[in-house]
Amino acid sequence: MTVSGVGFRTSFLSTRILDLQSQFDDLQAQLATGKKSDNYAGMGVNRGFAIALRAQISSIDSFADTMTNVTTRINVANAALTRISTIGTTVQGAATSSSTQITSNGQTIAQAQARSSLDEMLNLLNSRSGDRYLFSGRATDTAAVASTDDIMNGVGAQAGLKQLINERKQADVGTGTGRLTQATPTPTSISLTEDAGPFGLKLASVTSSAGSVTVSGPTGSPATESIDLGATNLNNGDTITFAFKLPDGSSENVQLTATTTAPPQTGQFLIGANSTATAANLNAALTTGVSNLANGALVAASAMKASSEFFSGNPVPRVTGPSFATATTQTPGTSANTLSWYTGETGTDSARGTATARIDDGISVQYGARANEQAFTNQLQTIAAMAAMSTVTGDPNANAQITGLYQRVSTKLLPQTGQQSVQDIAADLAGAQVSMKSAGDRQAQTKNTAQTMLQSIEGVTDAEVSAKLLAVQNSLNASYQTTAMLYQTTLLKYL
Repeated sequence: MTVSGVGFRTSFLSTRILDLQSQFDDLQAQLATGKKSDNYAGMGVNRGFAIALRAQISSIDSFADTMTNVTTRINVANAALTRISTIGTTVQGAATSSSTQITSNGQTIAQAQARSSLDEMLNLLNSRSGDRYLFSGRATDTAAVASTDDIMNGVGAQAGLKQLINERKQADVGTGTGRLTQATPTPTSISLTEDAGPFGLKLASVTSSAGSVTVSGPTGSPATESIDLGATNLNNGDTITFAFKLPDGSSENVQLTATTTAPPQTGQFLIGANSTATAANLNAALTTGVSNLANGALVAASAMKASSEFFSGNPVPRVTGPSFATATTQTPGTSANTLSWYTGETGTDSARGTATARIDDGISVQYGARANEQAFTNQLQTIAAMAAMSTVTGDPNANAQITGLYQRVSTKLLPQTGQQSVQDIAADLAGAQVSMKSAGDRQAQTKNTAQTMLQSIEGVTDAEVSAKLLAVQNSLNASYQTTAMLYQTTLLKYL
């Protein structure tokens, strides 16, 4: 009978013990970490799938971080847009109901409030989220707009809005007739001829309620219109209406009513002994009416036009002068002589496209904005005109100028059909938020599924590991006992 030595058996048992000890250590690590292994090699055949799942989860987390940043920026922009919209409503209400009483500085209280509103709106357009300017287009490190003081008063040789309004006023009012030439071709007729340039009052129409009156025009270039009373005298209450187009696109009428009551009131003319005498009285009344219009509502319309050109022009049209009162053309302003109120990035592409973010595979949102978008410039030019225009204390036409200004501001700040509004911009940003919300919901579900699958590959359960740990521990104890017994066995004991 062959007797094997214990050395071989104990060597085998020692290897087995080391293997069990390694298993025991691995199971203890699994119990502590909840992971099957601390490297992909220990995960078996699903290691490649686990790597792909982790990459997908990492991508989702990256998208989530992007959406968090973009949401913060949109929230800041929305807060600015909400306040900008409120400013427009407030100024519109003030123009509708405020007093036209002029203070010692040549402006009304409502105009002073408009200056404060303009200042606030410009500050809002310079809103930042972190180190990013939100209304500068792609120039995110540059403020979107210049300061209120610079815009109003200019910088050095660069003219500001007030200077442009003053130059335009001189060009539009001219010598006080709105650049119109009034004449009497015959004893019973009156003619009006407009200036050939872009300035002043422009003729729209002339009408009469009296059938005996002959009207013609406006025709020709420069346009001329005329009215001829003929041989038949007017009757009490007959009206002659002259309609004019103003620089800002608005219209005004000078309506004159024939009367037999002396002295005639404003807007009336005295019927004379014959049509020749009546025509002379009508001519004088028309001179007064045109002068009042030119020095009243035309001044307000001129300010609105100058402000519109300042905020919308690129380059800004400047009245060619001096002398501005006789100017007939405009010259493009330059960076040397005209301030640029918008200092952000300019472009012909969509403002929203100046800031984009990828929020999912193949899905991006656009949330950029420029302060020179139509919605902003329409409101800026209107509020700025109200804040910049001033009158002269004691000017008999001051009330008419302020009234004309208020009317135009009130109308311009109402929603305009076919024009972009602040609400339109807010709606665009809301669309980006909706897209991010949808993407976030999808990604949350995808991430939850991926994490569940990853846990099934990489993770372990405490119950499973504990059971294995107990089994290995029992095997290890048994191996230790067996090894100990073998080491104590001698030939004498064996026999």
